[in-house]
Amino acid sequence: MHSTFKTYLLLLTLATASCATSNEIVVNKPDIVVPIKSDVSYWLTSPANYIYLQKQSVSLIFTNTSNSYPTIEVDSTTTYQSMDGFGFALTGGSASLINNLPALKRADLLKELFGSDSTAIGINYLRISIGASDLDSYVFSYDDNNSTADTTLQSFSIQPDMKDLIPILKSIVAINPTIKIMATPWSAPAWMKTNKSAKGGSLKSEYYGAYARYFVKYIQAMKEQGITIDAITPQNEPLNPDNNPSMYMSALDQATFIKNHLGPAFYKSNISSKIILFDHNCDVSSYPLSILDDAAAAKYVDGSAFHLYAGNITALLTVHNAHPEKNVYFTEQWVGGPSNFGEDLKWHIKNLIIGAPRNWSKNVIEWNLASDPNYFPHTPGGCSTCLGAITVGNDVTRNVGYYIIAHASKFVPMGSVRIKSSITGNIANVAFITPNGKKVVIALNEGNATESFNLRFNNKIITLSLPSGGVASYVW
Repeated sequence: MHSTFKTYLLLLTLATASCATSNEIVVNKPDIVVPIKSDVSYWLTSPANYIYLQKQSVSLIFTNTSNSYPTIEVDSTTTYQSMDGFGFALTGGSASLINNLPALKRADLLKELFGSDSTAIGINYLRISIGASDLDSYVFSYDDNNSTADTTLQSFSIQPDMKDLIPILKSIVAINPTIKIMATPWSAPAWMKTNKSAKGGSLKSEYYGAYARYFVKYIQAMKEQGITIDAITPQNEPLNPDNNPSMYMSALDQATFIKNHLGPAFYKSNISSKIILFDHNCDVSSYPLSILDDAAAAKYVDGSAFHLYAGNITALLTVHNAHPEKNVYFTEQWVGGPSNFGEDLKWHIKNLIIGAPRNWSKNVIEWNLASDPNYFPHTPGGCSTCLGAITVGNDVTRNVGYYIIAHASKFVPMGSVRIKSSITGNIANVAFITPNGKKVVIALNEGNATESFNLRFNNKIITLSLPSGGVASYVW
């Protein structure tokens, strides 16, 4: 007998005897996980450390101790605006990319984006286009009618969106029935415009009435599909006639359209969708203010919407202070590809996730939810470097926009209220209280080194540390 085999038999015999003698079965026991006692949970994104929205296993206990670190005071008794939500533009291109995923992959992705469980990021606000935006694969309106006038809107149809956008919206509404949806046109039908083109030109005054009815028919048609339009803006970027599609609309024209046509048409048809004006950059606050100063127009208006391709986010505060009875919204900001993840994260968190709510915005909407690896789909002349929050190719990649919004949407549901929090040192922040009473602080370290600081609530503190460029969402 081979000596190796003899050795094997001897070892087997000894092992069997040992088991027989002890009469025990030996099993590998898993490590016992002892829960970490903590008053505060937090999720961190730190690009320098390759950490992306990860929950941290750290014990954070409120105490009566004191130290010399800068302190952020959180006061839930001082409240500001209620929040409608955080999300993205669901462009036609975004919808087509998601809709063409395999069914199970599509379902899992939508649950991750719009669900409310611990694995989801809880997007609760969407912006969609009325007709095509520049991130559709082609230009269309809902009444093109071979470019001939159709003042009775007999040819009106939302059929172009029945292939991708509406099916995806139905799936999203099934996951989150209370999601808010804002709808915005990039252009009126070409036959209504001064230049008879989808790009540029202005709405002809003789078609103001027909265009108001166009909005009514759109909202009613979407309602028939089970999709409620919470709000509309009369025109995307009304001072930018260079996109494809696009349309110029002066403040005076928008005021006339709202007070004499759109507002009365909504009232007559019992349309409850909000009318939100402007929807353009923070450098021209005179535009929304001039309309809000017109009482005949303002009575139909819920508030004003802003982008930040120019100007300063404090324009929202300027408009709020002039008309505190009206709301302000933040409705678009792109991430240009290829992205600088760390710098884009810092800029967007500072100016939008923190800056917009601190200047009274009820929401934050980032531009396009999805693009392919080459930034398609887009129209000819449309944005050719707009990076989606996700890239949909052979697989789904989560980009910086995903994490920008997720740091708020996952923890700050609709109906949360902004509360007072102080700014100290290099830690920019914003605070909320949720409908179930949880406090949320979203913080950004703008400094060049790791920062230690305190959060004080109810006269007790916790001491925290945040890496340079890091973003954290603290919840208790």
